[in-house]
Amino acid sequence: ETLPFTLTSAQKKVIDEIYKDLAQETPMNRLLQGDVGSGKTVVAALAILVSYNNKYQSALMAPTEILALQHYSTLTRLLTPHGISVGIATANQKDYLDKDVVVGTHALLSDKLNFTKLGLVVIDEQHRFGVEQRAKLSAKGVNPHVLTMTATPIPRTIALTLYGDLSMSVIDEMPENRLPIKTWVVPREKRDAAYHWIRKESAQAFIVCPLIEDSETLV
Repeated sequence: ETLPFTLTSAQKKVIDEIYKDLAQETPMNRLLQGDVGSGKTVVAALAILVSYNNKYQSALMAPTEILALQHYSTLTRLLTPHGISVGIATANQKDYLDKDVVVGTHALLSDKLNFTKLGLVVIDEQHRFGVEQRAKLSAKGVNPHVLTMTATPIPRTIALTLYGDLSMSVIDEMPENRLPIKTWVVPREKRDAAYHWIRKESAQAFIVCPLIEDSETLV
């Protein structure tokens, strides 16, 4: 009721599936698939709310600091009005002591970071993490529920769903009034004009380049 938007029917469907899992004695192991912008984060927030209401902590792990901070901002906005404290754990930010939810990168795997009662693990872009990394985070609790999220399931993940080791929920509907994602190919001679347009249209932008060689400064 406090959300500033209406959930789609697809979001409501997957939330029901997740709630049924959380009510079981067997830990949930569910993959949430949905395109970018389909509303996976608010679904994760509602699962975290159930964990909190049952006096358990939650952890959300993302592959990059940018994405972790984005999730941290969103969950803080959604959950703190309900008395749920949200912490952050990255290479550059550490504020996670005594928090109900901790959002972070691989920093969550540090032996220095422990939970008193971890009941739910959420992993975004699960294909960016290895099996051992996901298991190490889960091992910080006692058989916690696990919700993994992705826009593009990899073959290994699809195989797990086929063999019944992983349940799948799909958000196949985009929220109303969602701005469409547009992609352009900019030729070299128009690169300066493209940068000028980005500065004019956006307060902040990220330029992502492939890593060709290992970097000693890479965190």
